[in-house]
Amino acid sequence: MDFSTPKKRQAGEPILPMINVVFLLLIFFLLSSQIAPRAPFAVTPPKLESGETSASEAVLFMAADARLHFPGAEGGDALAAVAAQAAKLEVLTLRADAGVPAREVAALISRLRDAGIQAVSLTGTGS
Repeated sequence: MDFSTPKKRQAGEPILPMINVVFLLLIFFLLSSQIAPRAPFAVTPPKLESGETSASEAVLFMAADARLHFPGAEGGDALAAVAAQAAKLEVLTLRADAGVPAREVAALISRLRDAGIQAVSLTGTGS
C-alpha cells in the first residue's frame, strides 16, 4: 500500500480572464464605433454598359490656365466645335481643373448656353 501523497496535476493557464478581456474589448469597440444611418430607401447606382461615350455625350476639357479641348479641337476652336454639335448633344460634360477660378467656369457655362447647349454637367479632373 502506498500512503504517499499523490502528485498534483499542474494547473493550466487560467483562460477565464482572457475571455473577459476579449468581451470587454468587444463591448468597448461596439459602443465607441459610429454606426452609419440607414438610407431612407434603396438606391441602385447606374452602370456603364460600354467604355465608349455615345454621340449624345461629349466632354469639354478646361485646363488650369483656361485652355479648352474638345475632341478634334483645341482652344477657341473647341468652343466652335461644341457649338457645331449643339443640336446632337443631350448633355455636355465640362471637366474643369481644380485650379480654374469659379468665375471663369461660370463665364464658360454662360457662353455654352448662348451657343445652344441646353444641359452642362460639371465634373472635376479626377472623376
